[in-house]
Amino acid sequence: MPSVAILGASGYAGQETLDRVLRHPLLEVVALGSDSLSGEPASALDVRLNGSLPPFVPNDEALAAGADVVFACLGNERAAMLLPPPGAVVVDLSGAHRLHDADFYPAWYGFEHPRPETLDAWSYGLPELFPPGGRLVANPGCYATAALLALAPLAGAIDPGTVVIDAKSGVSGAGRELKESSHAGFVLENLAPYRVGSHQHAPEIAQAVGFPVCFVPHLLPVRRGLLVTCYVRPAGRDLRALLEEAYASSAVVRVLPENVAPELARVQHTDAAEIALYEDRATGLAVVVCALDNLGKGAAGQALQNANIALGLDETVGLRLAGVLV
Repeated sequence: MPSVAILGASGYAGQETLDRVLRHPLLEVVALGSDSLSGEPASALDVRLNGSLPPFVPNDEALAAGADVVFACLGNERAAMLLPPPGAVVVDLSGAHRLHDADFYPAWYGFEHPRPETLDAWSYGLPELFPPGGRLVANPGCYATAALLALAPLAGAIDPGTVVIDAKSGVSGAGRELKESSHAGFVLENLAPYRVGSHQHAPEIAQAVGFPVCFVPHLLPVRRGLLVTCYVRPAGRDLRALLEEAYASSAVVRVLPENVAPELARVQHTDAAEIALYEDRATGLAVVVCALDNLGKGAAGQALQNANIALGLDETVGLRLAGVLV
C-alpha cells in the first residue's frame, strides 16, 4: 500500500487532501507536516480525527519520512525550495512549478525562482487535457483549471485575440492565512475584482492554450466554489462537438445539455466540473462557462487524481464525484 506524506496539512488545501487520502482504499498516511502544529496530535486539526493518524511534525521532517507520495500544500516560495525525495511521487499544489519559464516568477509571483534548473522536471497535470508524465507533478491553479477545461479543447477553433475570462471564486481560494481581504467584514454582502491584469493564473492559462488572455478574477461572498465565464469568437467550427469529444470518456468533467446552467451548489464539496456552452445572438460570440469547487477539482481532488495516475491507479479512486443538492 503506497504511503503518503502531506506537507502543509493544516491549511485548506492540506485538509482537503487529507480528507481524500483518508477515504482512499489504497493509500496510507505516514506523515502529517505542519510547522504551526508540530508536536500536536491529528485531533488538534479536527477532533474527529482519531488516534490512528500520526502526530504533526515539521514539514521538513514529513518530507524526509520516506513516503511513496508527497502532497506539497505549501506557500509558493517554500514549495519552490523543495528537494523531492528520490523515487517519490510529488504533487505540488502551489504555483512554484507551474510556469516553465523561470523569468515569469518575479513578475507574476513576486520572487526569483530558487531552482530554475528543475522546472523542466515537473509536468503540468490537468488529467483530462494534459495527463501528468513522470513522478513530479505541478497541480494547476483553481482558476486555471476551470478556464482551461472551458477553453483548451477550443483553442484552434476560436479567435485568440477575443478571449475574455470573467472569473469568480469563494473566499477559501485565498487560503487559510488571515488577511484583510478575506475578513468577513470585507467579503460578506460584497463582490469585488482583485489583481486585475496581474493575477498569476493568467500566464499559466496562456502557457497552456498558446496565446495571452484577458483574465479578471472576483471574490465571491461564499466559502467555496468557482465559476468562470469565457467570451470567445468562434472561427467556423462546432464548439459543442469539440467540448463533447474532449470529455466524452471523463468521469470528472460534464458537458451540460443545452439550456442547463452550471451551478456552484452542484459542484461544491465535489471533485467534478460542469461546462456549458451558449451563443450570444447579438454579437455572435460564444460563451463557455465552467463551474467547479476551488478546493476540489481546483486543488485537492485534482492532486489526488494526478497522484493516482502517477501511481498507475484508476484516476478516480478516492474522488468525490457525486453530490446531492440540499
